[in-house]
Amino acid sequence: MSMTNETMSIPSGGAVGTLDSEIGAKATSGRMPVLFIGHGSPMNLIEENPWTKDWEAMAAITPRPKAILMISAHWYTAGSFVQGDEKPAMIYDMYGFPDPIYALQYPAHTSNELIASVQALLGREVSVKMGRGYDHGAYAPLLKMFPKVDIPVVQLSVNYKVDARQWFALGQKLAVLRDEGVLIMGSGDIVHNLRLIDPNMGNAAFPQAEDFEETLLRKLDPTKDNDLAGALHWEQLPGAQVAAASPDHLAPLYYCLGAVLGEGAVDELTLPPLAISSHDYVWGSLSMTSLTWGL
Repeated sequence: MSMTNETMSIPSGGAVGTLDSEIGAKATSGRMPVLFIGHGSPMNLIEENPWTKDWEAMAAITPRPKAILMISAHWYTAGSFVQGDEKPAMIYDMYGFPDPIYALQYPAHTSNELIASVQALLGREVSVKMGRGYDHGAYAPLLKMFPKVDIPVVQLSVNYKVDARQWFALGQKLAVLRDEGVLIMGSGDIVHNLRLIDPNMGNAAFPQAEDFEETLLRKLDPTKDNDLAGALHWEQLPGAQVAAASPDHLAPLYYCLGAVLGEGAVDELTLPPLAISSHDYVWGSLSMTSLTWGL
């Protein structure tokens, strides 16, 4: 969640450089799951609450990855970029929060092999960006989930020049990384509209925001609406403009969805089971919902 001028305390409902490293060799074999984390307020960096505990529990049952490809809402760019530095710096892209947040470090390394793989899979659609650090959309969940900082992490930006169908298509091209021990993670929020937040609402949502999220989740659930095509046209869902007036925080979900389903035409793909890990609303126009596939 991007914070600019106010502090929010929301009511709560040693790395390696390549995939072939010794640490990577210890990864569990088989296809890796895909995780979408509702990262919420930067206060989650220094608070322990049901959401952060849920992230920790999720990590505890995740096979050890050789590397993590992180798609964060907070790297929202004209075009697609992948980090290129060996040791990305910290980006404190939030304002007005307690001082301890700005002292936090997540000194991970990237992976040359993963960077090269992303380039090979996305081709001309992606460029390497030097000098780009880790933003809080990335390190907020990572600090809780993988606190030893011993797994390479590479960030891929969200391309705001394209729509959900193309985010999904980019994710499809990345799906093969799951068979190489790469954990693909998206970090954002399904409902995220800071202009409408109302602290007096506590753990409640505006009806339009709740309608949007519940409709989208039904469409993604193969036991309910089972409607991938409908989910990919999120703009047409009820409450879309209240829940996601800007889709920056929603976008990582579609990269994840593409990585879950892999190559194929939308009308030929079969939605797999998804697990809803957290499912809460906060202050009217925010949600703390995390989703997992294959975990």
